[in-house]
Amino acid sequence: MKNKNSVYVLIGLLVSLLYGIIPLETFSAQTFTPPDKIKYPGLEFRLQQAERILLDNGMVLFYLRDHELPLVSISALVRTGSLHDPPGKEGVAELTVSVMRTGGTTKLGSAEIDQRLDFLAASPSISMSLDSASVNFSFLKGDLDVCLDLLSQILIQPAFEEEKLQLALSLKNEELRRIVDNPQKLAFREFNRLLYPDDPRGRYATTNSLKQITRDDLIAFHREYFFPANIMLAVSGDISKEEAVNKIRQYLGHWENSRRALDAAPPPKEAGRGVFFIRKQLSQSTVVSGELTLSKNNPDFYAFSVLDFIIGSGGFSSRIFSAVRNNEGLAYSAGSFYRARSNYGVFGTYAFTKTASTFQALHLINSILYDVAAGSISQTELDWAKRSILNGFIFSFEQPGQIAVQQMTMAFDKLPADHLSGYRKRVEAVTRDDLKRVAIKYLNEKERLTLILGDTDQFGKWPDKWEQPVFISPLE
Repeated sequence: MKNKNSVYVLIGLLVSLLYGIIPLETFSAQTFTPPDKIKYPGLEFRLQQAERILLDNGMVLFYLRDHELPLVSISALVRTGSLHDPPGKEGVAELTVSVMRTGGTTKLGSAEIDQRLDFLAASPSISMSLDSASVNFSFLKGDLDVCLDLLSQILIQPAFEEEKLQLALSLKNEELRRIVDNPQKLAFREFNRLLYPDDPRGRYATTNSLKQITRDDLIAFHREYFFPANIMLAVSGDISKEEAVNKIRQYLGHWENSRRALDAAPPPKEAGRGVFFIRKQLSQSTVVSGELTLSKNNPDFYAFSVLDFIIGSGGFSSRIFSAVRNNEGLAYSAGSFYRARSNYGVFGTYAFTKTASTFQALHLINSILYDVAAGSISQTELDWAKRSILNGFIFSFEQPGQIAVQQMTMAFDKLPADHLSGYRKRVEAVTRDDLKRVAIKYLNEKERLTLILGDTDQFGKWPDKWEQPVFISPLE
């Protein structure tokens, strides 16, 4: 409608000019500024602040209002994780959160909860990662009470119905059976297992460990890690601060526990290194290489993030993707990754390549890492990386819910209070000298772990100057 009105105005203007209603001199006498000469104030990114509220039972709440839609969003982080699986019972953490959602509560059976959630067109999701559990739940403002009631029951009083546990075990066993048919997923799992020797982070669920898990294990895990002071909540949406606090207190405030929040698990004491082969008859190879590195709390985090973007996480224009895929055609996908955590990080590279070019792809990636440490990154590359990172950073805060979750996550990781507000300036301040310095300091070939999964009989002769590989069998 707006475009149609504009057309009508333009037609009217042309008719007026044609019949002399508006003299042409009216326009010719005016001066117009060329678009490239127009001056305007620079855009300024101002980050909204979620309000931090400490509840009486020790739970921490982050609140930010959003009037745009009649919705309320709740997110939570729990300081736990699969690294806390009991030895020999790997899989307990993941099964606990799965059956918390599907296995009913002490008040309502699983079928009744599913029916209520289906009627509300809402469903809470609970997931488990290596070092935390997360909860996400969005619903209509008018359903606030009923949804909070259901969420509180799931968090506080899960019943862990035996039938639902057995179903979850069957699904997990099927997932493990299928992983051998997914070479990329299998390679990354085995890479992580080798990266953390003698560390709980390197333990994964197996068919044998699942056989040892009972309903009592889930109850014990829930009791150990799900308590108020160990949980942070982010609440956003069409709800006032007063109502948000009162409703959270109403449904979660009676959940009392005198325990203090658990500390984050200490960083790994050592990292795996060396070269490992997994023999699998395929027409393509998966090459994964990496090492432990710096954390989010390290002052070099910002420079290393830019370095990783240039090396391989920046997509088509990054060095690994350009060299390995675009220029040489050695892989249909290649790049790097940087997983920064609160007290350590993991940096790695990868390539999915045809069998005959396995060694060539690995050599090319290693050469790229050597070159960046030699100071080969140009100012043009640096400017592109910083511009791309900062543009993407702004889109992380499109919605108030994102802002509340980001600030909750920052507090969960115990990052400095100005981590988000100062992020852009710190990235902008990164120089080429910084990139060379962090590359030399943190890219250590002697500490690197390399895993290659593929048809090893077709690789060709292993280069004499490289460390000799060790053949291993994947975890079953």
